[in-house]
Amino acid sequence: RQSGVQIHPETALIGDAGYQGIRQHHGHSVTPHKATKKAPLTTEQRQQNRELASTRLRVEHVIRRLKIFRVLKDIYRHRRRRFSLRVNLIAAVCNRSVAGVA
Repeated sequence: RQSGVQIHPETALIGDAGYQGIRQHHGHSVTPHKATKKAPLTTEQRQQNRELASTRLRVEHVIRRLKIFRVLKDIYRHRRRRFSLRVNLIAAVCNRSVAGVA
């Protein structure tokens, strides 16, 4: 919310427990269920949290692979026009290395 990033309303967001209130601002968001003393998690909610964590883990691994390239990790100091080209090239290199054709 504070960053001012505009997200298309149909885009699904997956967040961790820190994004509990995001659903009020973005209808297609998914966050883990939280347990309280009075209302512990049900077996179904625990299973949903595990599935969400599994999905988030894969996304975090992709982000880690992309951040190996310093141009994405640090402040971008090059031409803005070419930023999307560089991101696409880095994503292609990461996808190719995952596919086993390195």
